Amino acid sequence: MELSKEAILNKTHYGLNIYAHVLKQYYPGTVLSLSGRDCQPALNPFNNDKSTLLISIENNLAVHKDAELSDFNGNVFDFATLHYKLQEQDLIAKLNEELHLHLGEEYSFYNRGNIIVRPEVKEPAQLPLPCFSYFLAPIKNTIPEKAVTLIDVYKIIRSDKFAKQTISLRSINDKKAAKDYKAAHFDYVTFSGIFSKRADNALQKHSGLLTVDLDHISNAGEWVDRLLQDEYFETELLFVSPSGDGLKWIIPIDTTKATHSVYFKSISNYLQLTYSLQLDTSGSDCSRACFLPHDPNIYINPKYL
Repeated sequence: MELSKEAILNKTHYGLNIYAHVLKQYYPGTVLSLSGRDCQPALNPFNNDKSTLLISIENNLAVHKDAELSDFNGNVFDFATLHYKLQEQDLIAKLNEELHLHLGEEYSFYNRGNIIVRPEVKEPAQLPLPCFSYFLAPIKNTIPEKAVTLIDVYKIIRSDKFAKQTISLRSINDKKAAKDYKAAHFDYVTFSGIFSKRADNALQKHSGLLTVDLDHISNAGEWVDRLLQDEYFETELLFVSPSGDGLKWIIPIDTTKATHSVYFKSISNYLQLTYSLQLDTSGSDCSRACFLPHDPNIYINPKYL
């Protein structure tokens, strides 16, 4: 992809990531919370650190204004110019470098779903594996059996462990009967962490993972490709839900920069704005249970293999 303003916008969620990156230089830990097409007011380093900076998306471009300063307005590139003191191609090159966008570089492709793998980035020999709690069926059992990793769950879902249950569930037409069957016959995990029991207040350690439930979607195969190629979030695990009409998308978050619930809200807004997908708000709980189905085509981030 060539180095241009359009390419920069495509890789930075219309420029919102640029605003967030610049603001973090002044206020570490800054997270922009998008609601619809408007962000909540943020601190403005160019107005005495007042919470007057208003950022929104207009015509697929992130723009700003100040609640106090009538002449302080413009788009994301104008804002970046104030910080970097650069313009045009020099500014674009600087943003490409600082945000690690890798525009204009040669890519090689992993052989599934055209996943971009940048050969110049060398992963450590052994990556720390996120750990989380595993629970035996039924869902009423809220005491974990053990702690497991992404690779453990990947192997379980690929295996035939829950193949019969998955086939049986998908043959049940009555919604309540199907829900009751799933609750009684499938083991489950809490991807977001290790718990002493399944409750938000019993979290012992967050895993750095968040589960996105995409329910009742058509053309699941097409959505798999789109999510794997998403330029904003990296996919750690992706598989078809037990019912067969949805996807479970496991992505990484950094809980040192924002809470689990803040991330969920921001991701919900992002998916609605980018893909017109509406998430169930009940998924915001960090102790959210995720049933383990049979999916021989489950995807795991190749860095773990």
